[in-house]
Amino acid sequence: MSKQPNPPPPGDKPIPTAPPPPPSWRHWLWPIALLAMLALYFYLPFRVSTPVSLSYSTFLSKAASHQVKSVTLASPSNGSNTTVSGTLVNGSSFTTVAPPDTSALANQLRADGAQVSYSAPSTGIGSELLYLLLLFSPLIIIYFLFRRVSRGAAGQLQGALGVGRSRAKIFDAERPQTKFSDVAGYQGAKEEISEIVDFLRNPARYQRAGAMAPRGVLMVGPPGTGKTLLARAVAGEASVPFLSVTGSSFVEMFVGVGAARVRDLFAEARKRAPAIIFVDEIDAIGQRRAGQGAVVANDEREQTLNQLLSEMDGFDITQGIVVLAATNRPEVLDPALLRPGRFDRQITIPLPTLEERAAILAVHCRGKRLAPDVDLTVIARGTPGFSGADLANLANEAAIFAVRGNREVLTAADFDDARDRILLGRREGSNVLLPEEKHAVAVHEAGHAIVAALSDKADPVAKVTILPAGQALGVTQQLPLIERHLYGEDYLYDTLAVRLGGRAAELVEFGQGSTGAANDLSTATDIATRMVREFGLSAKIGPVGYPQGGSVFLGGGGAGLSSRPFAEATQAAIDAEVARLLREAEQRASELIRAHKDQLDELVALLLEHETVDGGQVYRIVGRPVPEHRPEEEVAIGPRARQAAASKPAG
Repeated sequence: MSKQPNPPPPGDKPIPTAPPPPPSWRHWLWPIALLAMLALYFYLPFRVSTPVSLSYSTFLSKAASHQVKSVTLASPSNGSNTTVSGTLVNGSSFTTVAPPDTSALANQLRADGAQVSYSAPSTGIGSELLYLLLLFSPLIIIYFLFRRVSRGAAGQLQGALGVGRSRAKIFDAERPQTKFSDVAGYQGAKEEISEIVDFLRNPARYQRAGAMAPRGVLMVGPPGTGKTLLARAVAGEASVPFLSVTGSSFVEMFVGVGAARVRDLFAEARKRAPAIIFVDEIDAIGQRRAGQGAVVANDEREQTLNQLLSEMDGFDITQGIVVLAATNRPEVLDPALLRPGRFDRQITIPLPTLEERAAILAVHCRGKRLAPDVDLTVIARGTPGFSGADLANLANEAAIFAVRGNREVLTAADFDDARDRILLGRREGSNVLLPEEKHAVAVHEAGHAIVAALSDKADPVAKVTILPAGQALGVTQQLPLIERHLYGEDYLYDTLAVRLGGRAAELVEFGQGSTGAANDLSTATDIATRMVREFGLSAKIGPVGYPQGGSVFLGGGGAGLSSRPFAEATQAAIDAEVARLLREAEQRASELIRAHKDQLDELVALLLEHETVDGGQVYRIVGRPVPEHRPEEEVAIGPRARQAAASKPAG
């Protein structure tokens, strides 16, 4: 495949911008500080006054003329002169120096009417320093305020200049405690990833055989299957530095930041080579680039992707660095990112199988006390379609139900209630329904259960309840006995009949339908539409397929009618075939219910009495053995419909 040469991306250095102008109110701070100093100068109550220095003879004459009001004699030290300070009658202060022996002077001053006191020798500058400190306090406060603001601006400037630094977490000496033993199942995926780690540990072993290390390994799969957990296990097992970063941390508001961070990330990895780089949710930067003439494009994301492509396999070949990436949207990734030489390997992490679910439950039940009736294999069989995160949530919800019952030991009933809580929502009491509504729900759910029990290829009935939960007024729970990957045509026909069994029971019992079959009709229509459009199970339409599209692992439909790949006549034929399949399924369900009307009435009465009926009682009522094993040779295979969902609500 030829590629058109593209011009190099523009410079990815952040464009420096001038700092914003300072606020205008900052210019008024210095005048305010000066005014505050003047106010303190005039209004401080302990302003220091300058004392008058008198000669000793003048002091004695003023004392003799009774002009001295009070005198303080400082005790001399080391035979030095005595410092005398005091206040005159007119209020002015004075100071003088007297001989060391002040006993005669003190007696004379007392005789002249002055108050005499003694004090220890002091420098006399403490009050002056306090006065000066208070006087200049406004200037000091303003100075520190400006310094603080300047430091904040410098920090912001430094942050703006450092936007190109990678946000990767580096695990070198201290690594996560997660090991491969903590990841249950997925032996093939663990072997492939551990092989990459072994290649970095012992490169000579592979070089002797002429093998080269893969540049990148892409892990894809549904959400919650443990892609990030596997990466943490690699970090815990690896004897090489491990750099972890998310795809969203590359893109910010500055143009060119993402490319700069990619360069910095690989520069850090080169310093520590051999090393492993893990990019979680790589679809944030690895989406398909806009083609020529595209109306909407994201230059920043494209620059980041271009830099990542050049770092992984560009002109400057990088040795000793392996890139691990994880995503659940592989269909949106750019083809240049998926070619050999960049992501050489793609590891699919599917939903766990029955054995893997049991092993995952065992990991998440560590530290929990389980009752003897808890069989993790039985619980795993009842959770098809659950991911590892769903199973972790199941174990946690079961523990919560045990705490609600004031118990520390988890029972099998706790796991059943936890599964219903996850799939259906919080269960309400039956008193929320009116008596006639409760009877109608019992008839509806009994119709589902009777048709499912009488259909050979349908999943066995596990439980029927008329207790409202979430948005469902009642539930008929079906659990498969084996892991299905291919679905036969007969299985799909039986599934349609079971879906419409509740509406058929209402038509037989009441002669009219109700709004309770809305969800049944929606899911049955979806199955019938896919049978006609995608699986080629309609003789009139023929072996053609028009997939709906959408995400591989996240679900969701494709484009609307504007991009429909067939004509209006084909759409009309598809609608007619879908309606035919649904009418035939409803007719078959109605015939089964009419032929077993007595069993329907017995099951309705049992539901009204107990509100929840086990699947074994349903099979006892219809006179059929409880399915326990389905040999593989009895399972007809056909085009794959979809992964079976756990406990599909039929109500």
